[in-house]
Amino acid sequence: MRRMSRRQFAGSLAGAGLASAVGVGPARVALAQAAPQVVVIGGGPGGATVAHLLKRRAPEVQVKLIEPQREYTTCFFSNLFLGGFRSFESITHNYDGLRALGIDVVHERVSSVNTSRRMVSLESGASLAYDRLVLSPGIDFKFDAIEGYSQAATEVMPHAYRAGPQTLLLKRQLEAVPSGGVVVIAIPGNPYRCPPGPYERISMMAHHLVTHRWRCKIVVLDAKKEFSKQAVFLDNWSRLYKGMIDLHLTTEIDDFALARVDPGTMTVETRSGLKVRGHLVNVIPPQRAAEIAHKAGCAEGDWCPIDPESFASKKVANTYVLGDASIAADMPKSAFSANSQAKVVVNAIEADLLGRQKFPPRYRNVCWSMISEKNSAKVGANYRPSGGKLVASGGFVSSPEDRMNVRTIAYEESLGWYSSIVSDIFATG
Repeated sequence: MRRMSRRQFAGSLAGAGLASAVGVGPARVALAQAAPQVVVIGGGPGGATVAHLLKRRAPEVQVKLIEPQREYTTCFFSNLFLGGFRSFESITHNYDGLRALGIDVVHERVSSVNTSRRMVSLESGASLAYDRLVLSPGIDFKFDAIEGYSQAATEVMPHAYRAGPQTLLLKRQLEAVPSGGVVVIAIPGNPYRCPPGPYERISMMAHHLVTHRWRCKIVVLDAKKEFSKQAVFLDNWSRLYKGMIDLHLTTEIDDFALARVDPGTMTVETRSGLKVRGHLVNVIPPQRAAEIAHKAGCAEGDWCPIDPESFASKKVANTYVLGDASIAADMPKSAFSANSQAKVVVNAIEADLLGRQKFPPRYRNVCWSMISEKNSAKVGANYRPSGGKLVASGGFVSSPEDRMNVRTIAYEESLGWYSSIVSDIFATG
């Protein structure tokens, strides 16, 4: 396996305020005798990136990554699989690269966390001690927010907001929609994972249906009044998928959040009383931090408050919470965000455990959304701590007036980003 050079690695960390500690000599280990122990829960864009970069920068640290899945299918780019632009295999990755670095990757579920004893217990009965704990467990779904929706119902009305088998199920259902069929997609209120994700999904579904079917309809029931990249999505839908997408945004009068569903009849009903039946019903339920974050005592309400300087938990000592589970104010829940936060967490752990220099945190997010072939829109900003929260600056968003070559460049950027972030997460570079 080809390893990153010192120069390449320092450059990759520079954007997150981590560049310069590489090559400055042996680390000063703050914890005297035994090697520091760091346990990371969650093998996605946040947790696996922490494990990878911490082990590269501090080989003396014992890093254990706890992730139940042996292969990880990325939610980001999964919509492109629905649209026919990516294979399922291309968005599915293993942890061999992390193991090759000496990271102990454990494919089990965590049953509990004893934060006073600094001990993680696994469902197998094993226990792992830690000096520092990193939680990046992602999301769970609030099934009780929608009458009739449940884990069992997801096998009929998939959410596909945790990629893998649900993604394959949604693709099969999309391919089975008949000519003249109706697709229903229900979108929750904020906050939720990847704010533009449902609208990219609508675009990719529409592309598939236009390519393979005639006279299909996509009915969108949205719990929000507005959404990310709205102007550019609406402009493209009106031109590329004219008359196909029936969008219902919540207003002061009508609330299009789902009240109940009936998987037996493939019918949904909104809080305003609108009933719709579909050949395919994609229900994206309201979300919260994954259950283990609540068990660890890191949550306050649905999500986990953090110190924006380092993403250290505000509720539990010696613990960091990043990615979708955290409260990052205006910084959206996305893979790019989690990856950016991970690099700051690595620096914070180095400073905390090894006495290395702590750099000012810098965060960034960019989200690309594919609308049609080689046609992507993007939104993004930089973020910095201010007044106890993260504040955005330098924001940008694609415009309906953008020329097609600008959209194609954005699409090509997204391909490069996917390759780069996969390397950061799974140590494939």
